[in-house]
Amino acid sequence: MFLASKLLVFLTQPLAWAAGLLLVALVLLGRAGAGGRRWGLRTLGLALFVLLIQGWEPLPDALLRQLEDPYSHTPSAQEVQSYHGVVVLGGALEPSHVWEGRSQVALNDSAERMIVPLRLLRQNPALQLLFTGGEGDLLSRGLSEAARAQLLYESLGLPRDRLLVEDRSRNTYENAALGARVPGVDPSKRWLLVTSAWHMRRSMATFEKVGWNVTPYAVDFSTGSHTPWSTYSLVRGSRKWVLVLHEWLGLLAYRLAGQA
Repeated sequence: MFLASKLLVFLTQPLAWAAGLLLVALVLLGRAGAGGRRWGLRTLGLALFVLLIQGWEPLPDALLRQLEDPYSHTPSAQEVQSYHGVVVLGGALEPSHVWEGRSQVALNDSAERMIVPLRLLRQNPALQLLFTGGEGDLLSRGLSEAARAQLLYESLGLPRDRLLVEDRSRNTYENAALGARVPGVDPSKRWLLVTSAWHMRRSMATFEKVGWNVTPYAVDFSTGSHTPWSTYSLVRGSRKWVLVLHEWLGLLAYRLAGQA
């Protein structure tokens, strides 16, 4: 499953679709005959459309809301007191090569995954934190994400006896399966599951399939209640399309594999 997900990454990259269509268009335009040039121009137009439509944010935002809206509510401060711990999924830390040779931690734009749990632990001294995340890159040889998370949490003053780490998982299913085996973890107790809102549907389905007793605590929302129709950005739009496609295809793959 892990290797297949890496090989199918092209399907979640609309910019790569546009590049592939441009390559096909060049081949067709280089062929002799009016028919080849005609199809080349059509393919070129399609490539331009695929490229430009990615920047119109209301479209991917509408799809992202279907993933995020069911998890807009989070447990109240009083409700959190009844939980045993917080499970934090990896994905908020920059790759290990970004950390090398630097004296500061490196978070990405999903940093809320790391920060919000600290507030919950400070408000509830009985809570434990389980961070689960190994290294998702095929060729990475640096510190695992769990090791980097431990450095971050210790630098922010989290006592070591309140932190549990799992450092071998490479995807969401392994987060759930391997996290349940960490010494000191009882998945039958009540846990808050912290991850990005757009990732929560697949995460909840996977953790519940493995047997965890989890409640969603979504963070890192990518959308609000609406998006102005004039909102346009190729940078933000293409990133949102990657999130949408990655999650929907991932959820489909997990269900076909019986992992969600």
